[in-house]
Amino acid sequence: MPDTIIVVPCYNEAERLPVERFRRYVAETEGIRFLFVDDGSRDRTLEVLRRLEADRPDVFGVLALPRNGGKAEAVRRGILVGLEAGARYVGFWDADLSTPLEAIADLRAVLEEKPEIEAVFGSRVQLLGRCIERHAWRHYLGRVFATAASLALRLRVYDTQCGAKLFRATDRLAELFRDPFRARWIFDVELIARLIRQRRGTTLPGAASVIYEFPLSEWRDVPGSKLKPRDFIRAALDLAVIYHAYLRPGAPPLSPVSSEQRRRVPHGAEAEDARVR
Repeated sequence: MPDTIIVVPCYNEAERLPVERFRRYVAETEGIRFLFVDDGSRDRTLEVLRRLEADRPDVFGVLALPRNGGKAEAVRRGILVGLEAGARYVGFWDADLSTPLEAIADLRAVLEEKPEIEAVFGSRVQLLGRCIERHAWRHYLGRVFATAASLALRLRVYDTQCGAKLFRATDRLAELFRDPFRARWIFDVELIARLIRQRRGTTLPGAASVIYEFPLSEWRDVPGSKLKPRDFIRAALDLAVIYHAYLRPGAPPLSPVSSEQRRRVPHGAEAEDARVR
């Protein structure tokens, strides 16, 4: 049973997926399994992933979705498979490795050392001594969006959108991923909103007490990113949807998931391809 399962959503990544970096990492690291979710790619991505899985089926798995549903749905389906497998920690990582795989250990160390923390988010904070390389337009538009998201969430979060996140595997986490996300572009913010709504009116610690932002030592923009400036307009619209669904006064509560339900959370017949050994 792997200690940690990392979901890697992939869409048309045949030419960008750094296969050798994944191979080197698993050769030097124990207790981690990667679950690649092919999100209905139209290129050779699934073929590349199948070869990778065939080489090391003990550490690489593939979940093939029949049609493109977006990153949010690919991550959600993969996380549910990871939870069903019984790992201690589950998370997701961008396929282009803009965040190096070596940062997994940093995020996992936070969960191991701080039992009160349930989610660790990589954060692209530009500090002296760290290598955070972002295109200027992405950085400044990102800061505007982060401010808007913080105001909507009423939570001082610096970076909601970094594609490096790790979670403690619990029934409460299963609640957050059980239903499809409403926001296609900023599901990370919706995930936080669900966590806030989950705890409202309960004796559970608030979101600010269970989320930890970890400043990454290295992050680099990788050529070929699918993010475009116009996507920030879509993100603003999604933010309004998220607020109405979870954060407005009177928003309906999330219903709980039991341990037995977590083991039986539906994620589609295709998950047979993603058995975690």
